[in-house]
Amino acid sequence: MLEPAYQVDVVIVGAGIAGLSAAHRLTSAGVTTAVLEAAPYVGGRMSTEKVDGFRLDRLGQLLSASSPELRLTPGLDALAVRRFAPGVLLHRDGRVQRVLPPAAGGSAGGARGARGALHAVRALAGPPRSTAAAPGRTGAPVGGAVDQVRLGAVLGRIATTPVERLLARPELPAAQALGRRGLPARTIDGFLRPLLAALLCDPELSTSSRCADLALRAFASGRLGVPEGGAETLPELLAGALPPGTVRTGVRVTAVSTTSVATAEHGEIRCRAVLLATDARAAAELLPGLRLPDFHPVTVLHHTTDDPAAVRAAGASLLLDADRGGPVARTAVLSAVDPSRAPAGRTLISSTVLGPPPQDVDTAVRIHLARLYGTSTRRWETLAVHHTPEAVPAMRPPHDPRRPVRLLAGLYVCGDHRDTSTVQGALHSAHRAAAAVLADLGMGSLHRADPAPTLPRAA
Repeated sequence: MLEPAYQVDVVIVGAGIAGLSAAHRLTSAGVTTAVLEAAPYVGGRMSTEKVDGFRLDRLGQLLSASSPELRLTPGLDALAVRRFAPGVLLHRDGRVQRVLPPAAGGSAGGARGARGALHAVRALAGPPRSTAAAPGRTGAPVGGAVDQVRLGAVLGRIATTPVERLLARPELPAAQALGRRGLPARTIDGFLRPLLAALLCDPELSTSSRCADLALRAFASGRLGVPEGGAETLPELLAGALPPGTVRTGVRVTAVSTTSVATAEHGEIRCRAVLLATDARAAAELLPGLRLPDFHPVTVLHHTTDDPAAVRAAGASLLLDADRGGPVARTAVLSAVDPSRAPAGRTLISSTVLGPPPQDVDTAVRIHLARLYGTSTRRWETLAVHHTPEAVPAMRPPHDPRRPVRLLAGLYVCGDHRDTSTVQGALHSAHRAAAAVLADLGMGSLHRADPAPTLPRAA
């Protein structure tokens, strides 16, 4: 009997959220799809470790609760996003102040001109909450009332500017572009720098100013959050909603072409198209001509404590250090944001260090957290320390957040390294790649997918 010309329409290499999201769009259009993942689990960098009833994210990615990609991605209908308290808490000189985006004031997010700016100021101008007596500098990290008006106006304009207009702006490193906002240095250093560093995982703010504007737009337009149950919830929801047998873990792809992939376990699998949905390094190894970006390293530390002072100090808020007086870029009592991440009655505090970590990272972080939360951390228990050297692809200018996903007819690539280095960017690149595959295959209509193909048995 003659062997078929191909065994599956599309092979997707990589079962991260980009590959799984693309698989949903393809199978919904009736395209037989096989998703091959080298690891024994789906999700890639969006993984969650379980320790004594705690759910500990490896990277601790933040989500924009207002992101259309989260709402419109097939398979994520059941995703619950646990939101932080509105805005962020800024720690400066032993004092804590909450800074709210214009959208937190209700109609301010959609208001324009002076009315929107004034509405934002009312939200921004609340009295700071003191955590300790601090000598030296005083006052809010964002400056006085006039500075708050200016900040509210800037955030209000960004919140209402269409994405395409932001992407058409002149491009500079974010650190240089901040000085052109018409804001005083105190507001830039006390608020925008720590906020953008935390959102972009880029302590030096070398990121393209266009991508920084997108991050500010997400902050100004709505609330930040985390997926309920941990980061792994997203890939598990996507994988669970695919036809049975679509995703194959423990399958190592060793070579790709426009019509087949070679695997270590199943030999050659013939297909009509191949979509690379791995991380940037794995994609570059399979396609040597593909550009490999630089990366921002990220270290996430998880602690638990029975001391209620930390919860009182931050509540369900994201806490930033305007002084940049230690290695922690952002920290939060995650069990207050998402109770499912800790056993009943226990507290989970997760903190993120950007860049190369210090020599004794846990000790340095504990010292810093003691100042931020205003309480001793000596008795805090360290649950895990996760260091990821290649956590976030760098987006230095010139950066194209809509990099081509179609390399050749039959060969495509997607992931956060082809868009913005965010969860939303990975999902958006998957949408673009799936659309390109369907267009080239001439299969754009939506109907029930055929059963998942049967792969050859391992030799």
